[in-house]
Amino acid sequence: MYRAHNEHHKSQKVGWLRAAVMGANDGVVSTAALILGVAASGSSETAILLAGSSGLVAGAMSMAAGEYVSVSSQADTQKADVEQEKEALKEHPKEELEELAEIYKERGLDDEIAKEVAKQLMDKNALHTHMRDEIGITEVADASPLAAAGSSALAFVVGAGLPLLSVWLSPVEYTQVAVAVFSVIFLMILGGLAAYTGGANIVKGTLRVTFWGSMAMIVTTGIGKLF
Repeated sequence: MYRAHNEHHKSQKVGWLRAAVMGANDGVVSTAALILGVAASGSSETAILLAGSSGLVAGAMSMAAGEYVSVSSQADTQKADVEQEKEALKEHPKEELEELAEIYKERGLDDEIAKEVAKQLMDKNALHTHMRDEIGITEVADASPLAAAGSSALAFVVGAGLPLLSVWLSPVEYTQVAVAVFSVIFLMILGGLAAYTGGANIVKGTLRVTFWGSMAMIVTTGIGKLF
C-alpha cells in the first residue's frame, strides 16, 4: 500500500531567500562601512547619523530598482520564450512532439516510452510541458519583479537600521567599536540564518558573510582615517 510522505525541498526558498539575504547583508555592510568611514574621519555624531540615514534611503531605493529591473528582464525573457513556444506548437506540433521525446530519451527513457510519455503529456497540456521540460520555466523559477524589489528593499532597510541603532544607543566615544562589533554579530546571524534556511553548511555560510563584510568595514575605516 502506497503511503504519501511530505518532502520539504530547500530549492523552493532560493528566490526570495536570495533577495532577502542579499538586501539585509548589503544593508548592514554598506551602512556600517559608511558610518565607520565617516566616524574614522573625525566627524560629529550628527554627520555620522546623517550619512548613515542617507545611505539607508539611497541603498534601499537602489536595491529595489536593481532587483526590479533585473527580475523584470528575466520575466520578459520568459514571456518571449513562452510566446515563441506557443507559435511553434501551433505551426509544428509533430516536430515539437519529437523534440520532447528526444529530451526524455536523453534523460534515460527508451524510444517507445519516451514517445508515449511525450504524447500523453502534450495531450494534457502541451505548452506547460514544453515550458517545463524544454525551456526550464517552472512555478518555482517564475519571475516576480515586485516581490523581489519589495523584499530586497525591506531587507536592506532592516539590515541598515541595525548599525544606525548602534550609533543611537552607544556613547559618542564608543561609536566605532559599537558599530563594528554589533555589525559583525548581525552578519554572523544573517549568514547562519541564510545557511540554515537554505540547507547549507552553517559554519561556512556564517564565515563567508562575516569575512567579506568585515573586510568592507576595515577598508572604509582606513579610508576615513586618511581624511
